[in-house]
Amino acid sequence: MTSENLAVTVVGGPTVVIDLGGLRFVTDPTFDTAGSSYELGPVALRKLADPALTPDEVGPVAAVLLSHDQHPDNLDGAGRAFLKGAPLVLTTEQSAERVGGVGLAPWAEHALERPDGGRVVVTAVPAQHGPAGTEAMLGSVTGFLLSGEGLPTVYVSGDNVSLDPVRALAERVGERGVDLAVLHVGAAQLAPFGPTLLSMTAEQAVEAAELLGARRVLAVHHDGWEHFTEDRDVVAASFAKSGGAERLVSPGAGSHVAL
Repeated sequence: MTSENLAVTVVGGPTVVIDLGGLRFVTDPTFDTAGSSYELGPVALRKLADPALTPDEVGPVAAVLLSHDQHPDNLDGAGRAFLKGAPLVLTTEQSAERVGGVGLAPWAEHALERPDGGRVVVTAVPAQHGPAGTEAMLGSVTGFLLSGEGLPTVYVSGDNVSLDPVRALAERVGERGVDLAVLHVGAAQLAPFGPTLLSMTAEQAVEAAELLGARRVLAVHHDGWEHFTEDRDVVAASFAKSGGAERLVSPGAGSHVAL
């Protein structure tokens, strides 16, 4: 653990270690190995890459930020085991009923005490995993906003395909914007849904960053699984085309980067 106000380590898929104000958070833990396959009715999800860190290498955490539990590319078998050792899991109300932890309704807050005596406030931000009408099939998802006095603000989108929640968050943060936006991208598609997108495109990520006035952007959840249709190169090209290439943070897998 470092004393930096903000640092990130990309583990793979949606899994990121965020060090903020002396506290360590882990998003959507996925630690299964490459080659793992998961059958969800007519859908098969296949993992293509190993995580950059093992759960032991992540070390002690203050909380897990779980966007949702119902899909193994956001919470796999080893990720579920990781939850059992976490002191706190923040997630949706529906996921909390299944995996435990604290369930947060949209815009609800949960505060954690910092080692220096301050607080990190985690706010649940709405997210929409698929197009309107698929909510019952795909289940509830949440994003998160992390903030605290004297700290950078961090937005974690979760699996989200709609810019409406981003606009709502932008209204709340106002001109201050966010210091880091961790965006789940990849333009995920699965055969039973046809061309329907289940996660954000690179172009949407550019627009989300602009709406939020994001100073830095970390694009994740665009590799390591078979169902992504846009990779980090597509994301980089979209930000370069928009003139926002300097916003992108692209640490190597497993690298600890202070921001």
